[in-house]
Amino acid sequence: MSKLKLVARFAAPLALVALSACAPTPFKAEVNRFQLMPAPQGQSYFVKADDPRLIGSLEFSQYADLVGKKLSALGYQPAAAADQATLLVNFDYGVDTGREKIRSVPGSGFGYDPFFGPGFGRLHYASGFPYYGGYRRGFIYGFHDPFLFGSGFDQVESYTVYTSSVSMVINRKADGQRVFEGSAKALSRDDNLTYLVPNLVEAIFTGFPGNSGETVKISIAPPPKK
Repeated sequence: MSKLKLVARFAAPLALVALSACAPTPFKAEVNRFQLMPAPQGQSYFVKADDPRLIGSLEFSQYADLVGKKLSALGYQPAAAADQATLLVNFDYGVDTGREKIRSVPGSGFGYDPFFGPGFGRLHYASGFPYYGGYRRGFIYGFHDPFLFGSGFDQVESYTVYTSSVSMVINRKADGQRVFEGSAKALSRDDNLTYLVPNLVEAIFTGFPGNSGETVKISIAPPPKK
């Protein structure tokens, strides 16, 4: 085999890795759901903040509107006030302060991480963290995420991983019976709530209301390039 053919043989896979590293990656979330949701038959809903500090918040109103649109699309009707609703929806969201992690990368600069996609090396995430406090309000939704670790790594770098989550609880107003409780959580390299919360809302409503007691992995495709 000539040297030219040998170079071409190994250069092509590296080029594919380089291109895939630039491609947008899906948003991945873990969703837990328990439900006794009634089939939509004209029931009305009202979305309210689970955290009293968010009452009147413009940020919360924006996210509550996303939840409302999902419920309306399923056939439930919005109510003008909580005392006029059949179903009361308590919604909350947050992101923790992040954790510094270590990644190993090959000398070529490329590794593979099955959560974040090409370009990252090993990460082992220890579950459980309670954190509460601060405006961004972290949750207790730590979880395991296994990562691959290849050979030939010769660089070690640190980076920050954030855990974000939304939670939603729906109670029947007439008797207070709970008909739905669920959460969606995700790991990310970014703590931008305006990006994270809409994706987490999309995840928790994927296949809603789902099977009671299930834990599912949801992958949301990135928006198409303009």
